[in-house]
Amino acid sequence: MAQMLFYENVAPVSSERHKDLSIERVDFDFAANVNSVPLTAIEMPLAAREYTIVFAGNEEAVAPVVVLGVDGTENQYLDENKAWKADYIPAFVRRYPFVFSQNEDGSQFTLCIDESWSGCNREGRGQRLFTDEGEQTEYLQNMLKFLGDYQTQFMRTQAYCKKLKELELLEPMQAQITLPGGEKRSLGGFLGATRAKIKSMSAEKMAELVKTDELELTYLQMSSLNNLGSVINRSLPKTAAEVEETEPAEEAEEPKKKTAKKKS
Repeated sequence: MAQMLFYENVAPVSSERHKDLSIERVDFDFAANVNSVPLTAIEMPLAAREYTIVFAGNEEAVAPVVVLGVDGTENQYLDENKAWKADYIPAFVRRYPFVFSQNEDGSQFTLCIDESWSGCNREGRGQRLFTDEGEQTEYLQNMLKFLGDYQTQFMRTQAYCKKLKELELLEPMQAQITLPGGEKRSLGGFLGATRAKIKSMSAEKMAELVKTDELELTYLQMSSLNNLGSVINRSLPKTAAEVEETEPAEEAEEPKKKTAKKKS
């Protein structure tokens, strides 16, 4: 999952360049054409109530993502007014249009903003980033803190996913779906944990996951697969589709092993 996703024209935030810039969040149209977004581990308990959580990535790294749609690039969690239709909105979405960029050794982070977003304006609508004197507003300071916390949770999530890979708990998954009219469809391309994999762990390794609450997170991910039918039905308002099963992909190949500055 690309960390930039719906970001298009990112520039470092500075009092010189953005002194008169304001942010007006009127809708979530910027996320209308994505069918999944990254999730941090700390969000999984809340997200599992409403979303399907799966793991995506490559041989080098994987990350949890929430499934927002199952066909093409359409976010089924937006209504006709581009308002979000769920109680919980992933932090990846809430942080937009801001994002951290980092230097090569990862020791320094710079707050950036997607200047191409329609919510960015110089007419004073919404929240300003800087005062007339060029000082950071409370809004900008809060966003800096929010993204700092997000970055911390992102790194913790990387450590959690690395552990899942080392324990070989993730495997290719597929979901068998029956659409109205009897058409059958198979969805794949994602990873998930299974009870069989967990039960095959040594008692020592399982105890480690229990102590860090990471075993609970893994079970939450598995349980969230029950929400897949609800995601599908958001695009089928008249007749519900049926998710027959979500299971390990029998013949799937193993994934290829393939300015506001903040110091970490």
